[in-house]
Amino acid sequence: MNILITGGCGFVGSNLALKFKKNYPHYNIIVFDNLKRRGSELNISLLKSHNIEFIHGDIRNEEDFELLDELDIIIDSSAEPSVLAGIAGGQKQLININLVGTLNILNLCIAKKAKFIFLSTSRVYPIIKLNEILVIEGSTRFEIDIQQDLSGITEAGISEMFPLQGYRSLYGASKLASELIIEEYNHFYQLESVINRCGVIAGPRQMGKVDQGVTVLWVARHFWKKDLAYFGYGGTGKQVRDVLHIDDLYDLIDSQINNFNLYNNKILNIGGGLDSSFSLLELTDICKEVTGNSIKIESVKEDRNADIRLYVTDNAQINKLSGWKPKKNTTKIVEDIFIWLKENEEQLKSILN
Repeated sequence: MNILITGGCGFVGSNLALKFKKNYPHYNIIVFDNLKRRGSELNISLLKSHNIEFIHGDIRNEEDFELLDELDIIIDSSAEPSVLAGIAGGQKQLININLVGTLNILNLCIAKKAKFIFLSTSRVYPIIKLNEILVIEGSTRFEIDIQQDLSGITEAGISEMFPLQGYRSLYGASKLASELIIEEYNHFYQLESVINRCGVIAGPRQMGKVDQGVTVLWVARHFWKKDLAYFGYGGTGKQVRDVLHIDDLYDLIDSQINNFNLYNNKILNIGGGLDSSFSLLELTDICKEVTGNSIKIESVKEDRNADIRLYVTDNAQINKLSGWKPKKNTTKIVEDIFIWLKENEEQLKSILN
């Protein structure tokens, strides 16, 4: 089996590469990355030490694919992942990475006759619709009201039937556009593919920032005793996300590769679900318990561009299809990140501190 992982030195890509190589030593795993994301260069020596091939290349440049030989599977984990990307400028770069880059990878799939696994995002769902979800304000979080006017939303979370009409951020729009192009390739070029609309993913080796990787950011700020802030929705920290451990994502993609016919041409919501969800207020308490540190957290009442009050993944479709469901909850995710920070403190403090 020859597997190419684009964005392979990033958080998701590097974890997938290492886990595949560990579980399938005979597989040929190739990672492809332009090393744009700060901290991604730290993974090169680790990947090479596990006999994983690294190619320095950019998905925006088709000629960078010329070094690639036979491929069976391409996993696209490359992206400009920030929901704020393009809002204050840089729209062309965002579109070139997230849409033109995907188009180049699709053409590579056709040329190599490779199957395609696309890591999309829950951000394809419109902000305007997500903020129309009726909620009840509890003591520590916003909760989904059992009465809803929208389709695709229940107490379990947001399903694939949630409305797609409305603005969603340029990041979300670029990923949705890629999904539409993939469907065209399915029909006209007989591409075999699966689209995973992932929510928040977290775990070791993620270089968390305010706009992407909030779980690692929260743990790191507690670890190094740095301040944070609750932004928007009254500054209470009650906005809610679900979080998926990278190990659980690997288990799903492993299943998809080994049972591709089951997943072929499917679009699936993938996330931690209600059992692995948190409000920022609740995440603060978990981080305090795990790290033993308390920090100052400011309150900023004003909402920011692209903020949403609540997103929880309804995993019913993927669970019915394959039986997959997440195994690791929020506390376990925070614990694993904390251990990684402790073991690599000197290396990481200039990036995450």
